[in-house]
Amino acid sequence: MTEAYDAALASFEINIAQYFLLRTIADHQPVSLTQLGALVDLDRSTIGRNVKVLESRELTHIGIDPGDQRERVVSLTSDGKALLRRATPAWDRCQVSVREKIGLKKVEALRSMLAELGEAIT
Repeated sequence: MTEAYDAALASFEINIAQYFLLRTIADHQPVSLTQLGALVDLDRSTIGRNVKVLESRELTHIGIDPGDQRERVVSLTSDGKALLRRATPAWDRCQVSVREKIGLKKVEALRSMLAELGEAIT
């Protein structure tokens, strides 16, 4: 499945993980790196490295949390917002394609199994 989503997003020069991060940031911005890590289930150092890649492409901006000078917060830049807007229809088409190929029941079963797995390892 990752290959299908990566292929759908290739023309935007992002992969599934980067799209997911951009989408999560957009939904919660400004969001601290610690909070973002918790939202996507990655440790603070890993999330920091991944966000740095997006920042180097000028898709995100990392600033200082005004409430806690030790914490960094991330938000999308105008380029990041534009990229997400352009990439979302490709993501949505891929969602529909996967659902058509494997069927709604299998998609629901997969979501259920992934949710159970997430609960089991936390």
